[in-house]
Amino acid sequence: MSSTRKLPIILITGTPGTGKSTTAELLVAQSAVPLQYINVGDWVKERHLHEGYDQEWETYLVDDDKVLDELEPQVKDGGVVLDWHTCDIFPESWIDLVIVLRCDHTTLWNRLQERNYPLRKIQENNESEIMQTVLDDARESYETDIIVELQSESTEDLEGNVQRILLWIDAWLKNNAESS
Repeated sequence: MSSTRKLPIILITGTPGTGKSTTAELLVAQSAVPLQYINVGDWVKERHLHEGYDQEWETYLVDDDKVLDELEPQVKDGGVVLDWHTCDIFPESWIDLVIVLRCDHTTLWNRLQERNYPLRKIQENNESEIMQTVLDDARESYETDIIVELQSESTEDLEGNVQRILLWIDAWLKNNAESS
C-alpha cells in the first residue's frame, strides 16, 4: 500500500495516559503537509464499531473487523495519523511509522487518577506500562525499523517527540519522491 501513497500513515500508540492524543493533535497542527487525525477509540464509540459495552471494565468491546473496514478507505491515500492504545490490529502494509509512547509508572498513575479512572483500570494500565505490553505488541506486529519508542512525561518530551516525527515525515517524503 505504501508504494502508491504520497503521504505516510503514522500510528501513535501507547498505554492510556501516555500522551497519544496530545502528541497526535500537535503533530497534525504543526505538520507542513496535510494529515488527518483519527482517534480510533472515538471512532469506535461514534461509529458503533463495537459489540457492546463491558460495564465491569468500563470499556467498549471493539469489533476489529468493523474498525478496519471503516478505516480502510480513510488510509488508502496516506496522510493519516492513527491514535490508539493498541497496534496489533492494523495490517503491516498500512503503517509506515509506529510511535510507542512510554511513561514513568508514577506519572502515568497520576494522569489516570486525574481522568477519574477506576482503581482497577489504573492498576491494569500501570501494569501494562511496566510490562511494556504495547511496545512488545508493536515489536510482534511490525518490522523493528519502523518502530520508535519515545518517552512522554513532560512538555519538553512532547515538543521534542513532535519535532522528531516531523523530521521523519520530511525524510519519508524525500525518500518516496526519489523512489517514484
